[in-house]
Amino acid sequence: MDLTAEQIARVLTNYKKKRERELKYYHEVKKNDENFKIKNRERAKAHYQNGYKVKKKDKYEKEKDVMKTKALFNYYKKNEKIDTFKEKHEEKYQMLIDIGFIQ
Repeated sequence: MDLTAEQIARVLTNYKKKRERELKYYHEVKKNDENFKIKNRERAKAHYQNGYKVKKKDKYEKEKDVMKTKALFNYYKKNEKIDTFKEKHEEKYQMLIDIGFIQ
C-alpha cells in the first residue's frame, strides 16, 4: 500500500485535528463531569488495590542483587580498582557479564 505525499499529509493533518478535538473535549467537558471523576477514581483505586504495591515490591526483591552488584562495581570503577573487584567478587563480576552490563 503506497501512499502519495499528499495522502500522507492529509492523514497527518486529520490525525492532528482529531487529537486537538479530543484534548479540547476532555479539558472542557469530560474533566469537569462528576460521573467521569468518580469512575476514574474507582478505576485508579482498583488498580492500586489489585497488587500494584506487591508487584513493585516483587520487582525490587528480584532486582535487588543486581542493583547492589552494579553499585559495587561502579564504586570500584570510580576508584579505578576494577582488578580488585574481579579478584574479590568473581561471581558478581560474572553475573554482570551474563546480564550484559560489562562486555
